[in-house]
Amino acid sequence: MAILPIVLTACTAAPAREAARVPPTLVSLNPCTDAILAEVADPDQLLAISSYSRDPASSSMDPATARSFRAVGGSVEEVLALKPDLVVGSTFMSPATSGALTRLGFRLEQVGIAPTVEDSKAQIRHLAALAGHPERGAALIARIDAALLRAAPPVGKPVGAIVWQAGGIVPGPGTLISDLLTRTGFANAAAARGMKQADFLPLEVLLSAPPQLILTAGDPRANGDRMLNHPALAALTGTRRAQIDPALLWCGGPTIIRAVERLAALRRTL
Repeated sequence: MAILPIVLTACTAAPAREAARVPPTLVSLNPCTDAILAEVADPDQLLAISSYSRDPASSSMDPATARSFRAVGGSVEEVLALKPDLVVGSTFMSPATSGALTRLGFRLEQVGIAPTVEDSKAQIRHLAALAGHPERGAALIARIDAALLRAAPPVGKPVGAIVWQAGGIVPGPGTLISDLLTRTGFANAAAARGMKQADFLPLEVLLSAPPQLILTAGDPRANGDRMLNHPALAALTGTRRAQIDPALLWCGGPTIIRAVERLAALRRTL
């Protein structure tokens, strides 16, 4: 009869240990995961974010939020000094770095660029679960869904648009910005031309068959972006030009909300 209390004690102790489990400490080396983890992890849980998120040219985070976290350049030595339970990096991380972190015993999660909204939602769920706060991931996804609903276009033919980056580079189909264009009432003109991701679109070709909207992603005052502000573009009739922050093009998560708000605002003016 003495065995029964012992068994009952063991059964109740296991859930108690689960409830008391401490969320893992994290270091993020990827600007896209920085923005997601800043929303789904506790502030003291996220030991550091990537230095890219401190740079407005490469960050997808609010600058004030980025400054509230320690930033690291991504070296093994920096990670080792912080001793996180989990390191979140990109799939573009060098094999030397990923190999060294693994050999040192760190748990490493490598996250790629989400090519669609649904892929981004899956990443949010995954990262929120890793951080131990799945409910925060669900809340972020609900905000994204609400933003997409608000940005839904009126019924009608999509507006042809092209995202023109520094040096004449365009994002083709199979990219997150292409998915967001479709969801906000645009048609990616690069895809219609048969162009792929990071293809080069010469100015002459663009001028020969311009879309209804040219979204310039870059600083026209910079040397590498002078083509984005070429005088020939001003002579186009029936084509509107507008700027879009390059930081809105690639990262999913909370960046989707800002991106669709910008696209929907432009769509309403056309």
